[in-house]
Amino acid sequence: MQTLDKLGVLSVAKLLAVIYAILGLIFGVIAAIFGTTVATLGGLGAMGGLGLWAIIVFPILYAIIGFITGAIGAFLYNIVAGWVGGIEVELK
Repeated sequence: MQTLDKLGVLSVAKLLAVIYAILGLIFGVIAAIFGTTVATLGGLGAMGGLGLWAIIVFPILYAIIGFITGAIGAFLYNIVAGWVGGIEVELK
């Protein structure tokens, strides 16, 4: 068993930013479909425009949130791992 003592804060932040951006794109497409459907059915007229903006805005916002939470999470992991030890992993 090997112990994962430290994480690269920037590498974790970048990885989570990309993962969150992909999730933001998925949720943005869902919001666009929902907004277009509501607008087509005579619902709120603004929902159609919101859906299209969601495809652009959601991935950007999610990436920013992912970067920040990834950096904070890796930083906290490094502190706590110093106190109680890191995660044990088996490598081949």
